Amino acid sequence: MFADQKARGVGDLVTVLIVEETQSSQKASTEFQKDLKHSNKAGTGPFLHMVPEIGFTSGQSSQATGSTTLSNNLVAKITATVKAVQPNGDMRIEGKREVTTNNEKQIVTLTATVRPQDIGPGNTVASTFLADVQIQYSGKGQIANRQKEGIISRLLRWIF
Repeated sequence: MFADQKARGVGDLVTVLIVEETQSSQKASTEFQKDLKHSNKAGTGPFLHMVPEIGFTSGQSSQATGSTTLSNNLVAKITATVKAVQPNGDMRIEGKREVTTNNEKQIVTLTATVRPQDIGPGNTVASTFLADVQIQYSGKGQIANRQKEGIISRLLRWIF
């Protein structure tokens, strides 16, 4: 009646509340300018006097700017199984959730290490309290297939 139902040993379950948000941005600019001037006078001597005067001028310039912005947001709930308990009491957990709707499969997998003291009431822990966490979110189906780059595009990108 008063027992603590938190995960403690191998085979126990713990619910992870995944709330992950990442943002990054990069900006770069490059400017390049190069001028070259060359001139040559006719030579002296038996053969060099036949070399005419030559001169040329060339110039190059380029300018490039670019930016990249990436933002990701993942909110999910997954129940994971304790796979190992380390000597200090920390637990290695693994979980997988597959949801299929209209032939579109969404898969969330999680592996992490959690400290027993970070597991809260209701046997839950926020993903921000996990260590060595790996979260994968992927999809399979018609919509996911449409997001993939075609073979011709990949070939052209590889060449250029």
